[in-house]
Amino acid sequence: MRVAENLNAALHGLLDDDPTAYVLGEDVLDPYGGAFKVTKGLSTRFPDRVITTPISEGGLTGVAAGLALTGNTAVAEIMFGDFAALAFDQLCNFAAKSVSMYGSRLPLRMIVRCPTGGGRGYGPTHSQSLQKHFVGMPGLALYEMSPFHDNRDVLAAMVDRGEPCLFFEDKVLYTRPMGQADPLFRARLDGGLAVVDPVVPELAARPDYVIVTPGGTAHRALEAMRSLLVEEEISGRLLVPSRLYPLDVEALLPHLGGVVLVAEEGTAGGTWGGEVAHLVHQRIWERLRGPVRLVHSAASVIPTAAHLEREVLLTASAIHHAVREALRG
Repeated sequence: MRVAENLNAALHGLLDDDPTAYVLGEDVLDPYGGAFKVTKGLSTRFPDRVITTPISEGGLTGVAAGLALTGNTAVAEIMFGDFAALAFDQLCNFAAKSVSMYGSRLPLRMIVRCPTGGGRGYGPTHSQSLQKHFVGMPGLALYEMSPFHDNRDVLAAMVDRGEPCLFFEDKVLYTRPMGQADPLFRARLDGGLAVVDPVVPELAARPDYVIVTPGGTAHRALEAMRSLLVEEEISGRLLVPSRLYPLDVEALLPHLGGVVLVAEEGTAGGTWGGEVAHLVHQRIWERLRGPVRLVHSAASVIPTAAHLEREVLLTASAIHHAVREALRG
C-alpha cells in the first residue's frame, strides 16, 4: 500500500468511527478528491461531513477551529503547506489559545493537514518546509507523516491530544510504499518513534552514529546510511518520531549516544533540529562525542527545474558527508 492510500484509508476510518468528524478544504470533493487524491471517496460516502471551501486558508482553518470548539472533530486540508502562513492567525491566535484561555482546559479536536516539501517541481511558493515557524507555540502540536507509522494510529493520536495539530505530509511520500523497503535495514516502532537499524544484530547493537529526522526525509537518510554501510562499513541508526513538537525526547534517549545528527529539509535557523539538539544536550551531553550536528537544505528559494531543485534541497549525499565530518570529530 502506498502512503497516500494508507492516509486515505485512515481518513475513511476516522469518519466511520467518529460521527462528529468533518473533513474540509479546497477541492476535496469527488471526483477530484484533493490535489493529491488523499480525500478520494470521502464525499461519496460521507456527503454531509465533507465540505469544499473557497480558496481561503484563513477561512477554512477558522471554520475547522469553530467546528472543533463546538465539540466536533475537524480535519482541514491546506492544499499546499506553504499557505499555512495565511492561516497563522487562526492557528496561533485562535485555535491554539482556545484550548486553555477560557479558565479551564477545553478539548479542541482539530487536525490541519499540510502537504509540504520539494522534490516535485512545484517551484518556490509550493515546495517549502515551514515546520520551524510553528515550533514552540503552546497548545499547538506538530506531527509529520512517515512511511513507518500507520496513519490511522497517527490520526487517533492527534485526536486524542485534544488540541490543534498540524500534520506535515511530505509530498514525495505519497507514492512511496508503506514500511521498510531496503533489505539492509529493519524498522520497528517504539511507541511513536520508528527505529531503523541494520539487519545484522552486531551492527544494530553498536551503531557508529545516529540520525534523527522527520518522516519526509527518512528515505534520504536511509540512502545515506546504505552508502555508508556498503562503501565504508560504517553502520548507523535512524530515528523517526511521529510527533515533532512537543518532542518526546525521553523516547529518543535510550537509542542515542556517540555521534548524533539531525537532518531536515527546512532551511537553517530556528529549526526543529535545533530544538532536538538543545533537548539532547541537556540530558546526555556526557554520552556524546561532540555537539549534535544539524544538516538542512540551502538558504535559497526552491527552483522549479529538477536539476536546480536538487542543488538546493537536502540530499542523501549531504547527509552522508555530514556523518563523515561528525565521525572525524
